[in-house]
Amino acid sequence: MTKAAFAPKRQICYTSCMIADRTMKAAVVTGYGSPERLTLCDVPTPQPAKNEVRVRVHASTVNRTDTATLRAHPFFMRAATGLLRPQMQSLGMDFAGVVDALGTEVSSFQVGDRVFGMSSERFGAHAEYLCIPVEDAIAHIPEGIPYDQAVVGEGAWYAHGTTKLLTEGKRCLIYGASGAIGTAAVQLAKANGAYVVAVVGTRHTSLANALGADRVVNYETEDFTAIGETFDLVFDAVGKTSRRACRPLLKKNAVYCATDMGPYWSNMLLAIWFGLTGSKRVRIPFPEDAPGFIKHLADLMAQGKFRGVFDRTYPLKEIASAFQYVETEQKTGIVGVDTLGK
Repeated sequence: MTKAAFAPKRQICYTSCMIADRTMKAAVVTGYGSPERLTLCDVPTPQPAKNEVRVRVHASTVNRTDTATLRAHPFFMRAATGLLRPQMQSLGMDFAGVVDALGTEVSSFQVGDRVFGMSSERFGAHAEYLCIPVEDAIAHIPEGIPYDQAVVGEGAWYAHGTTKLLTEGKRCLIYGASGAIGTAAVQLAKANGAYVVAVVGTRHTSLANALGADRVVNYETEDFTAIGETFDLVFDAVGKTSRRACRPLLKKNAVYCATDMGPYWSNMLLAIWFGLTGSKRVRIPFPEDAPGFIKHLADLMAQGKFRGVFDRTYPLKEIASAFQYVETEQKTGIVGVDTLGK
């Protein structure tokens, strides 16, 4: 992060409202744009509302949702996140930590509980403390899983938007099975009883095998569209291909899902068209029911059917570097943030 990111003149509007006896460190968003728009500041420590718990955050992540929100990409997302600047003070969806304060009406959690989840609407996990309603996406961390391995929600949530279509015996191909969404998709599809072909590059073939894929295809040495198999579902987890390219892989009435708009927004346009015709054979997965999914994910983790795959971890003070690394699109699995290391 550049020195300019910590310049005092950029902190005035935040430090002027500090509570002298209780502040916390947070990566504050000063506006849309590059990672240099993030500033580590002292801000007031949040106090839980009557239906909330406050979590002392031990770990968070930087993911594609964070980088897209910071960049306001695509532009129309500003309708939800703020027209001229982000409405949220800090980004960060995934969190894992310890409950350290309770709202007056909270009975489902206790101070000292180890918890993880997603702040999918408010964000704010790039900070030392986070308040979240107990009816939102928060659950107890299964025994034996450390905090830095429990920040697994965002990628898995987006993967679930597609893998929920799979049932026992269905066949799926996952292109880009080495990122946060792709590694989660392989595991969630296997947990549903599906046959899974994972498409990855050379350096990730061992990882895809370890995650339980039934077949691993190296796209660097083999044309994945000509492998001689067809599927009920083809999932592009990195937004690098198209339905047209994947047509040889699709069974009759098969579903093609992609996490990106596609060339010239082709995936979005096809999703709208197939939606209007009622077939829904092209989909942009929009995840739903974050609270229910986090509880389901906790169960899978406790059963040993799901684990996070982590690339590297940055201290909170280096969060701009974490954003820059995620934007290279070269990460394997999840990029973590250590909020204790600051």
